[in-house]
Amino acid sequence: MATSNDIKKGLCIEFSNDIFKVIEFMHVKPGKGPAFVRTKLKSVTNGKVLDNTFSAGHKIDEVKVITRKFQYLYDDENGFHFMNNDDFSQLYLDKEMIENSNLMKAGEEVTIILKEADETPLSAELPQSVYLEVIEADPGVKGNTATNALKNAIVETGARVMVPLFIEAGDKIKVSTEDGSYLERVKE
Repeated sequence: MATSNDIKKGLCIEFSNDIFKVIEFMHVKPGKGPAFVRTKLKSVTNGKVLDNTFSAGHKIDEVKVITRKFQYLYDDENGFHFMNNDDFSQLYLDKEMIENSNLMKAGEEVTIILKEADETPLSAELPQSVYLEVIEADPGVKGNTATNALKNAIVETGARVMVPLFIEAGDKIKVSTEDGSYLERVKE
């Protein structure tokens, strides 16, 4: 059993009959009154984010987790199928368990978080960025460059990404998996 003093980024805890991962935290020691820890928690089962404040010394139930690398194979109407890179066993995850899943392409390596006690999959994390080919891009309008003008583009996974005007179909781009934003054009 841990206390609120042990809270750190990435810690998984059991809270409100669900498992949450700490994505932000701040220890606060006001001039008047007791100390507390302000946190932002993300549910690993459904992705909901909530803010919570723990008083100093508050007991929390820590959940032991392990991470393993899996290769994304394919998806069907219910979810995604992955293969363990070590023993080639397969694992199935629901669509709700993965954020920005529209940026995953077959063969992509994904980190899956498993509950240590029974190896139940909790969530999957994509790499920080992925390299995707632009399949279709809106035409850039000449003279529309007073500011950082963006246009719609569709990448090979079917996701829509806002890209600069100079990006054309066939270009490879680097995309952030955190928010689905364009990072840079990739030279081959």
